[in-house]
Amino acid sequence: MPAMMKTLPLEKVYQFIEPGPVVLLTTQAPGAKPNVMTMSWHMMLDFEPPLIGCVVAQGNYSFAALKKTKQCVLAVPPAELAKTVTDIGNCTGGDTDKFATFDLTPLPASHVEAPLIGEAIVNLECRVKDAKMVSRYNLFVLECVKAWENPKLKDAPMLHHRGYGHFSVDGEHIHMKSKMR
Repeated sequence: MPAMMKTLPLEKVYQFIEPGPVVLLTTQAPGAKPNVMTMSWHMMLDFEPPLIGCVVAQGNYSFAALKKTKQCVLAVPPAELAKTVTDIGNCTGGDTDKFATFDLTPLPASHVEAPLIGEAIVNLECRVKDAKMVSRYNLFVLECVKAWENPKLKDAPMLHHRGYGHFSVDGEHIHMKSKMR
């Protein structure tokens, strides 16, 4: 083993592989109040139509609503909502009206029942495209059917989960043009 390297415990791997920003997943079960949960285990699977894989643990209150309704909204919050995002992730929609408790603005979506979040940078209306891996891995494949952006927040920095209550915030944006074709 190289002297400059140290073994990384396997349970810490996810802290370095998180693929994108922390998102808020909203659901609307029939006869229930809308719910929102914090999620960072997601990944892009395809460009057009946009397909997103996401893990929603069976024990999460949102799991049953997503499995039943087969629709949700993925909202990307700005970094300034870090405390709210953390607090949302540390309580359950089973006994908390998260929109009211955390002063989030639910907005009507056009293609799904779940609400958009007014304070988000981007809201993605999604339908479950494939649920074959839900029973084994809690992995839903979502198809984004409508996307919304908040022009006032388009350049707002996003949060990235680093594990165990630690986050990083987007930094400087760079653009590299390739001469390869």
